[in-house]
Amino acid sequence: MIRLLILATFAAAPLAAQTRSFQSTDLIDTAVRQFTGRSIGQEGGAVAAVDTRLKLASCQLPQLEWRTPARDAVVVRCMAPVWRIFVPVKAAPGDAPAVLAAAAAPTPARAAPAPRPEIVIRRGDPVMVEAGSAGFSITRDGVAAGDAPVGGRLLVKVDPAKPAIQAIAVEPGRVTLPGWDS
Repeated sequence: MIRLLILATFAAAPLAAQTRSFQSTDLIDTAVRQFTGRSIGQEGGAVAAVDTRLKLASCQLPQLEWRTPARDAVVVRCMAPVWRIFVPVKAAPGDAPAVLAAAAAPTPARAAPAPRPEIVIRRGDPVMVEAGSAGFSITRDGVAAGDAPVGGRLLVKVDPAKPAIQAIAVEPGRVTLPGWDS
């Protein structure tokens, strides 16, 4: 219904106004008044008339819509030629606090970073490297080459002449080889 009224407004405009190279700001004001159902300056209506100095290309079929659910402005859009303006709307006294409260509401804070797991083995600590399963186990002494929490991986030096091996921290001073039960 509102769309039909707006179309009728633009269709009923004098021929001279339709053939001008610029859009009539009076027609935009009329369309906004019909869209909002309120006159300029009234609560729920445009705050002020569209500035007459505005030189928009003439539009045969402008589209009107609310800018946001808060209904704080009407977007008047033309698809050919392409242009768009925002017409501020005067908020009702009851609406202003709700809109301001929504704008002032704190945004959800980012979740606090997860606490770092407690390091149970530190670089240079002596460790017992264990590997085994049901029926047998083997152990070897080594030196941690890095820090690790329980379940964390680290390198352990077991022989000064060979490269470090990878291990998983089980508890302070105790590691196991990956793939073996602890």
